[in-house]
Amino acid sequence: MPENTENFEDLLDQSLKKLKNFEGAVVSGKIISINNNHALIDIGLKSEGRISLDEIQFCDKEKEVKVGDKIEVYVERLEDKNGEAVISREKARKEESFDEFEKAQDKNVTLEGKIYGKVKGGYTVDVSGVITFLPGSQVDVKPVKDINHLIGVPQSFKVIKIDRDRGNIVISRKAFLEEGLGKSRANLEKDFKEGKVVEGVIKNITDYGAFIDLGSCDGLIHLTDISWKRINHPRDFLKIGQKLKVKVIKFNKETKKV
Repeated sequence: MPENTENFEDLLDQSLKKLKNFEGAVVSGKIISINNNHALIDIGLKSEGRISLDEIQFCDKEKEVKVGDKIEVYVERLEDKNGEAVISREKARKEESFDEFEKAQDKNVTLEGKIYGKVKGGYTVDVSGVITFLPGSQVDVKPVKDINHLIGVPQSFKVIKIDRDRGNIVISRKAFLEEGLGKSRANLEKDFKEGKVVEGVIKNITDYGAFIDLGSCDGLIHLTDISWKRINHPRDFLKIGQKLKVKVIKFNKETKKV
């Protein structure tokens, strides 16, 4: 076989290997145009990739997206049916953050995030532009049917599981709350001394009253204690998520109920 033919085959093999290595990798790209709420990104291949501006702005908050910007993207496939590379800013952001989340898990660091969507088995949480998963069982120390008062509101979480292969980061609000409860149980009697005025958030409403989240524990406001005037149902006066100042009538030392 002629030498130049062998050289050509070697170069072709190297080129194909290089292209194959692009898939599943985070690469640097450049925004070359913006239209129809999408950014066209050159990542050094024969075809460009396209990402919605919403996805970019979700991951890179408070950053103005413009032509010429350099951006890290995750390459899912080299080509789709339209001949474009399939790329993701969200997956690149997650790849970049794995080390940060692993350190947070190892050091038991508390992370701030916002619950913004419901998925099978739980909820999606935005933690600094990274989509994480909050299992339904990890929302609170007690089962919660309605979490509308938590959605979009900054919350504290602990990292409980990281799966790089599947790209999953699992967090827990329950773990954070339990940690706080462990530290504060000794102070409950002092915090909820009878006659003291405290503030909380209405978390559930029943026919006989409303349950209020007081931080380190829950309290019950009986129907007859909601208003001076007679009301037929707690919903006539209260709503879930409402902040309220209440006076402690009784604190049970054994059950730790207010």
